[in-house]
Amino acid sequence: MEFDEKFLQEMGLSAMPEDEKQRFLDYIQEELEVRIGERISRGLTEVQLNEFDMITDQSEAAKWLEVNRPDYREIVERTITEMKAEIRANRNRLVSA
Repeated sequence: MEFDEKFLQEMGLSAMPEDEKQRFLDYIQEELEVRIGERISRGLTEVQLNEFDMITDQSEAAKWLEVNRPDYREIVERTITEMKAEIRANRNRLVSA
């Protein structure tokens, strides 16, 4: 998923102050990574977590997740959907920030 001006428009945040937009997009990206990582890691052993940490190639990581955490795509989608709902619920506050 790309976090850009189109995403802000989709969320109803195109009126957000210009100087806040990129900071917000960076925050959303980082927050999603943290949330997704936490949720995926809940179902893994310490050995699996260490093994996953050693992977540096994105396509290898996806293959590893397919085998070791086959529901990871659902976790990602659910987390993104929840984040979008949070953003929409706070739209007015975010635009006036």
